[in-house]
Amino acid sequence: MQAFDPIPAAGPVRRTRSDGERSRQAILGAAMGLATIEGLDGLSIGGLAAHIGMSKSGLYAHFSSKEELQLAIIAAAEEVFATHVVLPARKHPDALGQLTALCEQFLSYVGQKIFPGGCFFASAGAEFDTHPGPVRDALVRSQSAWNDTVTEFVERAQEDGSISRDEDAPQLAFELNALLHLANDLFVLHQNDVGIDRARRAIARRLRVAGS
Repeated sequence: MQAFDPIPAAGPVRRTRSDGERSRQAILGAAMGLATIEGLDGLSIGGLAAHIGMSKSGLYAHFSSKEELQLAIIAAAEEVFATHVVLPARKHPDALGQLTALCEQFLSYVGQKIFPGGCFFASAGAEFDTHPGPVRDALVRSQSAWNDTVTEFVERAQEDGSISRDEDAPQLAFELNALLHLANDLFVLHQNDVGIDRARRAIARRLRVAGS
C-alpha cells in the first residue's frame, strides 16, 4: 500500500479511500479474533459479514475470495504480533534484556488475550500444518521468521557475552519457543496463568544456565 498519493485527490475521493481502509481494517480485526476460535478455514465470507454487520457484497468489495481473505488475515496478524511482541523487545538497551523481553512480551501477548483463542499463529499453524497451499506457505514463512528472530536475539546476547558462545543458538531458540508455545496451549485450554507462570520461571532458569 502506498504511503501517500502523489497526486492530490478531490475531497470526496479521499474520504472514500479513508473509509474503505477503515472498513478493511475493521474486517481484519474481527476476522483475526474469530479465526483463533472458529479456525482460519472455518471463517466464511457470509459468517464474517454477519458478525460485523456488513453485507456479503460489501465484504466482497474488499476480498474477492476466501483465500485472499485468509492471506490478508495472516498479514494483519503479523503486524499485531510485531507490535505487541517484537518491537517492544527491541527497545531494551542490552541484548540479554531484549531476549528476556521478547519471551516476556510473547507471554503477555497470550495472557492479555490479544486474540481470544491465544496465539494466532499457533492456532492457524495447527489447523493448516497438513494442508498444502498458499495459506500454509504464508504460515510457514511467519513461523520461520519468528524462529529466526528468536535466534537473532540469542546471537546478539552471545556477541556481548551475556549468553555463552558454547550454546547452540538455534537450539536455545528452539527450547525457548517450546516453552512459549506450551504456555500458550495451556493458557487456552485451562484459561488460567499457571502455564504462563511456569514458562516464565523455566525461561529465566534456562537463560541463567545459558549465561554461565
